[in-house]
Amino acid sequence: MTASDSWVPFRLPLQLSLYLLAIMTFSFLIHLRSWFSTERQRLHSPNATDRSPTTHPTTTPATEQGMWTVNSAGRLGNQMGEYATLYALAKMNGRQAYILPEMHQQLAPLFRITLPVLSSDVVWSVPWRNYGLHDWMSEEYRHIKGKYVRLTGYSCSWTFYHHLRQEILQEFSFHDHVKEEANRYLAGLRGQRRNVTYVGVHVRRGDYVRVMTKKWKGVVADKAYLEKAMGYFRAKYQEPVFVVTSNGMEWCRENIDTSRGDVYFSGDGKESSPGRDFALLAHCNHTIMTIGTLGIWAGYLVGGETIYLANYMLPDSPFLKIFKPEAAFLPEWIGIDADLSPLQRGTSG
Repeated sequence: MTASDSWVPFRLPLQLSLYLLAIMTFSFLIHLRSWFSTERQRLHSPNATDRSPTTHPTTTPATEQGMWTVNSAGRLGNQMGEYATLYALAKMNGRQAYILPEMHQQLAPLFRITLPVLSSDVVWSVPWRNYGLHDWMSEEYRHIKGKYVRLTGYSCSWTFYHHLRQEILQEFSFHDHVKEEANRYLAGLRGQRRNVTYVGVHVRRGDYVRVMTKKWKGVVADKAYLEKAMGYFRAKYQEPVFVVTSNGMEWCRENIDTSRGDVYFSGDGKESSPGRDFALLAHCNHTIMTIGTLGIWAGYLVGGETIYLANYMLPDSPFLKIFKPEAAFLPEWIGIDADLSPLQRGTSG
């Protein structure tokens, strides 16, 4: 018997083994591919419950049904206004709303928002029709045409979404760890008080100090306004505690009277992040705002009494062409008129 003849008995089992191994490998690869596809769809689903709030779960939308989005512009208060306006107008017009990744990065770390997120690839590939909004609800916004609409502007008016108030409050409900941190901080201010009432105070300064005077013929809140607003709550509630947040803490420490022992500056008097400041404001019982969308949203979410700076622009201010006070402040809120005399003197607070 030759060497080649001796190999014949072993050839058939070896070929059969290799054939079975190939079948098993192919079957495994098919199963693995199916598993990855299912997992990818689950992670990209807008209803996935195990998302990390700091990473956006991008969605590939059903484009044949169209989609609406909104520009992601400005700071936290602007972003909230844009989100709420998109939410309301898309629902009003029977369209599905999606948000941009930038908006998700701003809002998701704080809130349990539910609108799905577009991937960057989809954002750039869609033939958007930009639709500019002014800062109050108009009848024509109930009949916006187009499958692929991107709302633009800095809309932040309750007139867009107040009919959906409970839904908007749900969208802007805080994550548990944010609520716990805010409530823990407030509890630490209680001291020996038995009937404490927390009043959030938002003092918007920063660029507004210059812009309001130079561009808009307006003023920011001054010392006298804050004294009047805080006096209202001191007269009405037995043990108020004022929690001051601001992007101008040095001014606040110099101009807000702390002699009564009921005023506390968040962050030990240092400017904190807008998200942390807003969480503190939103967990108070009442609100004192000055100007700006963050203060407006604090009052809206808190739902208690809100005092705002009223009539803080001259009658010929160009800002009044794009801003309606009656569309910004709820009717039940309490306005205290600003002192406009610094505009005539050429100075500002």
